[in-house]
Amino acid sequence: MNRLILLLLAGTSVALARQTAPQFPTLPPPALPTGFTAPTGYGDSIYPLLGDAGLDVTHYDLSITSDPRQDAIAGRAVLSVTALRDLGQISLDFAGPKVLGVKLGGEAVRHAQVGEKLLILPSTPVAAGTAFTLTVAYAGTPALHLDPSESDGLRLGWITQAGGSYVLSEPDGAHTYFPCNDVPADGASYSLHLDIPAGYTAVASGVQTRQVTASGRTRTDFELTQPIPSYALTVHVGKLDLETQAGPVGIQIRNAFPVGLPATIKATFAQTPAMLGFLAGWFGPYPYPVYGVAVTADPEIPALETATLSTFPSSQEAPTTALHELAHQWFGDSLRLGDWSDIWLNEGFATYAELLWAQSRGQNTAPLLERWYARLARDPARGLIATRSKQLFDSSSYLRGALALHALRLSIGDEKFRQILSQYASRFAGKSVRTADFLGVARQIGGQNALDAMQPWLVGPALPPFPKDILMQTVR
Repeated sequence: MNRLILLLLAGTSVALARQTAPQFPTLPPPALPTGFTAPTGYGDSIYPLLGDAGLDVTHYDLSITSDPRQDAIAGRAVLSVTALRDLGQISLDFAGPKVLGVKLGGEAVRHAQVGEKLLILPSTPVAAGTAFTLTVAYAGTPALHLDPSESDGLRLGWITQAGGSYVLSEPDGAHTYFPCNDVPADGASYSLHLDIPAGYTAVASGVQTRQVTASGRTRTDFELTQPIPSYALTVHVGKLDLETQAGPVGIQIRNAFPVGLPATIKATFAQTPAMLGFLAGWFGPYPYPVYGVAVTADPEIPALETATLSTFPSSQEAPTTALHELAHQWFGDSLRLGDWSDIWLNEGFATYAELLWAQSRGQNTAPLLERWYARLARDPARGLIATRSKQLFDSSSYLRGALALHALRLSIGDEKFRQILSQYASRFAGKSVRTADFLGVARQIGGQNALDAMQPWLVGPALPPFPKDILMQTVR
């Protein structure tokens, strides 16, 4: 997500998707119905209560019926799951509409919605290693969920406004509209079936496989076969203009713009084919068969790297923001976080991609590096591993992460740096990653010098000296 612009423009008013954060008194945890136990969560260091460490969800088959004129959905989610341990109770994240029924395999099972959890009691415990399906039917208004990493009330999840609906879920908004294991470490593939009124258009992550209109309704299906984190899934419904074109090496480019969007805003994304080709030269092949952008009616949301279909506000964005979200398709979507504390592996890499692109355009990037460093010097210093939610999208995740990569590049040269990036992206494609995974690739290719260059940026808290030899003006 490119919240860097919001960081640099702190104080700008935020409307529509941002709500006034309600102030609630501290309440005891909700009472558990008889027979249920308190869920323990996945154990993520930032959001330890999200998810269930006993589940490996490999696929979600989601059927969602909606009308962009109404803040309500009806859904049916079929989860393909493998038990990682014996399960006497199954816990899913779900703050969304009322659950109408749950089946494990074909058997109806007892369930309870408690807080933002859906608790499920199998009739007999599920043994470790067992593959099974969960089917959850639900209907109602998607939950109002505010970003826990911010204080200004960015609403997350399924959002309906101005005659359209869209999804913006990072870090933990996916469970406002479908039941899931809402931690990035547990990636999954998706099948989507979107049922909307005729005359509206639906686009989503993945490749469109089917569309049928009958009896005043249009159903559109999408398939995403590569695993992604739950927050990276997106859906957009509204009066949309779809524009498609052939991209490099067989990649289809499809963009979804609100009807009447000014041409100047659309022009921001004209360089997508060139950007795809350029980033593939550094990171290796683009991970998916399709890419594009979806612009919302909201002018002030942050851009987000939703998989295969990055989400943008309906305001003028710099081309570097488009480049940033595209870079996340590798670092954040294909390579997903094993723990939220390693968010710099997403934001630092996407930010540094902006510098690589600028250099390829012949720009002098020395002033950019100096601005990054000056911003870090004004903010509280910390090492790259985040320890609390407020640090996820701070300047260290973006700028300190990018400067750590720059220090690595200066220490080993462009050839080895390119090898590190492409090897890291290919070796862990479709997998979760931690900082140690990247450092392992860096050491294998760049030796101890690579680790020595990055160490001061990683451990902190002090801000290391400004990287030397910044006057590299061309990309070899």
